[in-house]
Amino acid sequence: MYRMLHNNLDPDVAENPADLVVYGGSGKAARDWASFDAIAHRLTTLRSDQTLLVQSGKPVGVLDTTPEAPRVLIANGNLVGDWASWDEFRRLDELGLIMFGQMTAGSWLYIGSQGIVQGTYETFAAVARQRFGGDLAGTITVTAGLGGMGGAQPLAVTMNGGVAICLDVDPAKVARRVELGYLDTTADSPEAALRMAEEAAAARRPLSIGVCANAAEVLPAYLRSGARIDVVTDQTSAHEPLTYLPAGEDLDGWAEKVRRDPAGCHEQALASMAAHVEAMLGFRRGGAVVFDYGNSLRAFAAQGGCTDAFEIPGFVQEYVRPLFSEGRGPFRWVALSGDPADIARTDRAVAELFPDDEGLQRWLRLAGDRVPQQGLPARICWLGHGQRDLAALAFNDLVRRGEVAAPIVVGRDHFDGGSVASPYRETEGMLDGSDAIADWPLLNALVNVASGASWVSIHHGGGVGMGKSIHSGQVCVADGTDQAAARLARVFRNDSATAVLRHADAGYPIARECAERTGLEIPMGDAR
Repeated sequence: MYRMLHNNLDPDVAENPADLVVYGGSGKAARDWASFDAIAHRLTTLRSDQTLLVQSGKPVGVLDTTPEAPRVLIANGNLVGDWASWDEFRRLDELGLIMFGQMTAGSWLYIGSQGIVQGTYETFAAVARQRFGGDLAGTITVTAGLGGMGGAQPLAVTMNGGVAICLDVDPAKVARRVELGYLDTTADSPEAALRMAEEAAAARRPLSIGVCANAAEVLPAYLRSGARIDVVTDQTSAHEPLTYLPAGEDLDGWAEKVRRDPAGCHEQALASMAAHVEAMLGFRRGGAVVFDYGNSLRAFAAQGGCTDAFEIPGFVQEYVRPLFSEGRGPFRWVALSGDPADIARTDRAVAELFPDDEGLQRWLRLAGDRVPQQGLPARICWLGHGQRDLAALAFNDLVRRGEVAAPIVVGRDHFDGGSVASPYRETEGMLDGSDAIADWPLLNALVNVASGASWVSIHHGGGVGMGKSIHSGQVCVADGTDQAAARLARVFRNDSATAVLRHADAGYPIARECAERTGLEIPMGDAR
């Protein structure tokens, strides 16, 4: 845990490590540096029958528990319903009482842009299957946001064979994505980027192009020009209006303007988001594939006057829900040795476990060749219920036999089928209307505590902002022991089971079939 906490703030991993910000503009690893130091120190002295409690990034107690219990329990940013707003969060934040943990920032399992690459890859692969005959060759995607989450988009598009124009208002983020290998090249202007994209698409050559520009200005201009764009989405930091740069504003001066007049800047950002989404709707009406990528852009655009914002479908509802229904989701692991050879060995182990999963085999080949490492070597792949526990146990065996140099940390993103309630993203448009019911992530966290995960977290607002989501995460350490094997088997079977049960309860036939096939008991049966 000590190593993972520090890895979250590795300069190659974090967006702004000096301010403890890991990704998403405001997602932090600890509340302040005094809290960070206290957490780090206590992790080095914690007994195997003690549990550290962390409240919004601050260590608040150490309790005697059992060796089977989690060593750390984390809760970040959780506010009672009527108080769950950005205004109240900011007030408490200024008092030093709370922290925004995003998802894997405040639960110490962020692995750089790789952490979202496969989910983004899977989404664009689904777009390709549904609309373009199986791949994105010859198509142009326009999107925005090249931060810790959005930075995965260009690589995900080119791995599916397409061309991507990726906008960001921060030149440093554009440069960083080129340096890390997520972006192929840059253009001096949106017009130059469009010419480069059209040339590459005509040749059916994958290419990603970064441009320092504002999507709220570029998308309307592209729409007016009649540019042929095939896919439009967005991953700007729109979960918090004050981190979204409105059209016509200068990045360097925006922070000072926000400090002077936060209420006025909030309204200005909403109006700009409305214009941004209006342009996306224009492309949709012209036949392009347009989808929301879960950053609250539509909701804030609606507040800014774009009454049709929710005509744009959410990506989970449109492309990911069948995967969630089978307990398939983002399984990730980290080599604590720091040796990339350990990741190569674990990649082989996963490939050997599931030789008939063609999508997984293709992903592992592409990821090994094209996904750059940031910080500690890591990998992510999407595995389903009944697969995750087998992979985790295989890693434990590798450690036990000495085929890797050190223990492996195994966990997942909070973005998963049973670990989140987020009506604008993961749970949008549930079959039974249960979009906003937050019992499921709480049950998921409780199950992972009972199953013996190494550390468990419950967060508020990650990905979409305060008042809009509750989600949970779990992480385990495969150290080669029999005790770890028992915990890994329980945790990774039960964790993914909550996704199947959640969707079976909502009435999804795929989930009911998966439950029956894997022996999951549903006490109410077909009562619904």
